[in-house]
Amino acid sequence: MESLAILAFPNIDPVAISIGPLVIRWYALAYVAGLVFAVWYMKRLVQNPKLWDGVKPTLTGPQVDDMFVWITLGVVLGGRIGYVLFYNPVHFISHPLDILRMWEGGMSFHGGFLGVALALYLYGRKVGATLDRLLDLGAASTPVGLGLGRLANFINGELYGRPADVPWAMVFPGDPTALPRHPSQLYEAILEGLVLFLAVRIGTHRYHVLARPGRASAIFAIGYGFSRIFVEFFREPDVQIGYIGGQFTMGMILSVPLVGVGIWLYLRSRRTA
Repeated sequence: MESLAILAFPNIDPVAISIGPLVIRWYALAYVAGLVFAVWYMKRLVQNPKLWDGVKPTLTGPQVDDMFVWITLGVVLGGRIGYVLFYNPVHFISHPLDILRMWEGGMSFHGGFLGVALALYLYGRKVGATLDRLLDLGAASTPVGLGLGRLANFINGELYGRPADVPWAMVFPGDPTALPRHPSQLYEAILEGLVLFLAVRIGTHRYHVLARPGRASAIFAIGYGFSRIFVEFFREPDVQIGYIGGQFTMGMILSVPLVGVGIWLYLRSRRTA
């Protein structure tokens, strides 16, 4: 493909802070900021009775603080284990210690989603809250962290898109082909971050979906699933996997069940007050 990249890649240093041996990357800060925002936003939700349409909020503010540790473990462990199992099992079988090198990136949303679901289930048993209601709080607060994570992927120059001749195509420094490509990380940041956050927020603040257990989670799962499938048509497949069945990517395959779960949650929420 012969084309000129109109937009230059910004070449932002992936290291945000460096003090002696202490190195903090934008990727790590994105996770921290996303988790902190999620807890703050969930506390805002449970402390606003207008959003619950007469239903008792799922948690109290102090319980949200307690849940922070559970969510963090679910995101980090689930995301990393999911990446190892879904995207690069052969490498990590040969180099098991590399599993610990999380500062180099390598996290799976779908693994993180399963990790958080398990963590919330266990926490829900502890405090007497159902999983669907806890997932609703997570669904409302998670998209911001997803968007920040995709911006960090862009800064790292990783998970870039397929070759393109659009005016906003970029040449990513880590690309051995040096071809102009879709900045697919930015597509995901907009769809999975901004658009998904607004969609769930409209549901919680205008239609009071928190009073329908599972409804906010349904919006999130369906929205994320379709957004990810759409962006996968512009994103370069993971090199260690490539295309599956000649035209599908791992991201597409993992997102289809998520859409199915979202549809099931929505139908279930219609029968549950």
